Amino acid sequence: MASHTANDVLKALSDPTRRGIFEHLVRDGELTVRALTLHAGVSQPAVSKHLGVLKLSGLVRERRAGRETHLRAEPKALAPLVDWISMYGAFWRGRFDDLELLLNRMES
Repeated sequence: MASHTANDVLKALSDPTRRGIFEHLVRDGELTVRALTLHAGVSQPAVSKHLGVLKLSGLVRERRAGRETHLRAEPKALAPLVDWISMYGAFWRGRFDDLELLLNRMES
């Protein structure tokens, strides 16, 4: 399994159509390209291009069954993004704690 960065995941999810496809797969489980195309609001070639980006980022996996391609979301691929956000969460929690201390001193 290739290692993906937060940048890879952010780039893949920066497009609203790709986000919609990913969310659809997370919500509904494994789907065919045809089923995704029906709900995506774009052409099948456009869906295939979007799926290519999602696959490169590790967010989507595919399996072939005869002539059909079945796709499923890989939510664990969000881990680099979650880690990146967590780092900034800790940063902001510290800043808010500092602000609270300052405001308490100003009230005294």
